[in-house]
Amino acid sequence: MNKADPAAKKRIQADLSRLKPYGDTMNDGKVQLSFTLPVPDDEKGQEAARQIILSMGLSDPIITWHQALEDNFTFYVGYGSLEKSIDYATIHVETVDVEIMSMEETNDFIRRHFGRKLKVIGASTGTDAHTVGIDAIMNMKGYAGHFGLERYKMIDAKNLGSQVRNEDFIRAALDFKADVLLVSQTVTQKNIHVQNLTELVELLEAERLRERFILIIGGPRINHELAKELGADAGFGPNKYADDVASYFCKALLERKEAGR
Repeated sequence: MNKADPAAKKRIQADLSRLKPYGDTMNDGKVQLSFTLPVPDDEKGQEAARQIILSMGLSDPIITWHQALEDNFTFYVGYGSLEKSIDYATIHVETVDVEIMSMEETNDFIRRHFGRKLKVIGASTGTDAHTVGIDAIMNMKGYAGHFGLERYKMIDAKNLGSQVRNEDFIRAALDFKADVLLVSQTVTQKNIHVQNLTELVELLEAERLRERFILIIGGPRINHELAKELGADAGFGPNKYADDVASYFCKALLERKEAGR
C-alpha cells in the first residue's frame, strides 16, 4: 500500500470501525483457541471440543491438534471464525501518560528538582513467591537492556524480595523513609492479587499513610486503570521497565512537592 494514498488510508480507517481478527484474509475473523477438557482423547472428545468452540459464537470450528494429558484429560487446539466485529475508534484505555527519561536524564532530573536521592522500596507482597517482576525493575542488571533502579546514582533502592506481609512492607517503608512503594504481583489465580493490593491500600489508609508515599503496582494482569481503582497512583503491566517507572514517580513526586503536599 502506498502510505501517501489518501484513499487507501480511508479504507483502512473504515475497516477499523468493523475490526475483526484475521488469519488468511482481512476480516475473516479467524481465531485460534487452546483449552483442556476432562474427557478421553477420542472422537467423542474431539466433537465435544468442536461444540465448545461453537458455543462461544464462532462458526466453522475445526480441531487441529489434540493430545492426551492423562487418561481422562485432553488438550485441544482449534480454530473458529468470529462473525461479530468491534469499533476500534470507540476504545479508550487509561494509561500512564509521561515522557520517558533515560537513566542519565532521570538522575539529572532528581538532582535539579530534589537535591537528594529518592528512596524507593519494593517487594512482592502477600503470599506471592515470584520475584521476577520486582527484580526486573529494581535489580542493578535490570531486564532486556534496561538497567534497574539500583544502578541509578540518584535513587536509593531497597528490594525486599517475595512473600512480604503487607504490614511488614509498610513498616519497612517507614523505617527506610521511602518516597515510593513498588509492589509486584505475579500470582493472580482467583484474583488473589486484587485482594492483596486492596488490603495494602486499606492498611495504608487506616494508618493515615496513603498520601505519605507514591504507590505503584505492577504485574502481568495489572494496568493503570485497575491500579487507580484499587487506590494506587499508577499501574504498569508487561513490557514496562525501570525507566518507565522512574520517569513516572519522579514527576509525580515533583507535582506533590510543587503542590506543597
